[in-house]
Formats: sequence, C-alpha cells, structure tokens
Amino acid sequence: TIPGDRTAIVLPEDGTRVSYQSLREQVQDVANVFASMGISRDDRVAMALPNGLPAVVCFLGAAVAGTAAPLNPGYREDEFRFYLDDTKARLLVLPEDGAEAARAAAGDAVPVLTVRVEDGRIRLDGGASNQTANKPTPDDVALVLHTSGSTGRPKRVPLTHANLVTSIRNIIDTYGLGPDDVSLCVMPLFHVHGLMASLMATLASGG
Repeated sequence: TIPGDRTAIVLPEDGTRVSYQSLREQVQDVANVFASMGISRDDRVAMALPNGLPAVVCFLGAAVAGTAAPLNPGYREDEFRFYLDDTKARLLVLPEDGAEAARAAAGDAVPVLTVRVEDGRIRLDGGASNQTANKPTPDDVALVLHTSGSTGRPKRVPLTHANLVTSIRNIIDTYGLGPDDVSLCVMPLFHVHGLMASLMATLASGG
C-alpha cells in the first residue's frame, strides 16, 4: 500500500499538493454521493470536466460506485446529446461555470451535479451523501469510452477494472515507473491515454 502521506497529485496552477490519503478519502466521498443518488454497478456517470482534481476524483469515484463515462468538454450540444443518450448516463458532472452546451443537452433528462475545488478538496453540489458505495469487482465495468468514429458513428467500448489494471501494469513495466517519478499530464483526461498512461500508471506506481 502506498503511504498516505506521500504526494499523489500536484495542481500546477497553484502548487497545491494532494496526498494519497486525501485522494482516497475524496474518491470514497464522491463514490458515496453517487451511490446516494442511486448509482450502482453498470450505471454510467458522465462527466465533462477540464483536466484537474475534479476530473481525477470524479473519474475514480464513478468507477467505484458505477461506471465512469468521461466526455470531451468541448463537444457541441448535439454531440453531448448523442453521448449522454448512447451511454444512458444516469448523472452528469460539470464544473460550476460554463459548460452551457452540456447543460442544454442534459435538459431535464439527466440530473446534473457541479463540482468545485476548495483547499485541495473537491466539493460536489446538488447531491447528498447518506449511502456507502460498494467496492467493485475485477469483472465490473469501470469505464466506458467511445471509438473515434473515423469510419462511422462512435461505438461504446466497455473496459472492466481487470482490463484497466492489466493496461496500467503494462505501462508501469514498460516505462519502469516508480515512487520517485512524476508525470506531467498534458493529455486530456477524457481520453484513454491520458487516463491510463499519465494518471493511473503514475498513481498505481506510487509516483
């Protein structure tokens, strides 16, 4: 187990450091909020968030409580409508400000939670926390992404927790990642390479 006092994430915009213990607590808190809103196994939680602590914590919390469905914050309203419908999203997580196209696409069909950062911790507005999310199994679907759609309509790709762990281990082994390594994440966290290679492989190796 990675020591809780080690730094897990540094927010480059202001230098805030988030420890592994804080990250674990925040992920469980968010998962509990999702569970309290009725999210369970295979329920998709969509999120359209820029890179930052909310994107990290909400992705992990959604994968614990149900299934994460990260979306490109730059989509147009019709694109958001397609992806929300195609994933059958039960919730949509957005930043406090902006994201008008996503809000319009959600309409009255998909409940929206907003997220903000205060002193290195994220806060979800619009949801209670009165249930505890159950831990997922290796065969549960952690993440739903879409193909690029270069030769047709984008298609859903479900990835289980076991799938993700296998990819993460391969990345760690290939690059020889360890606790002394730091990854500067410039790739989008709605994309599998940003999520797996930059974020998850670093966290799993204690970096």
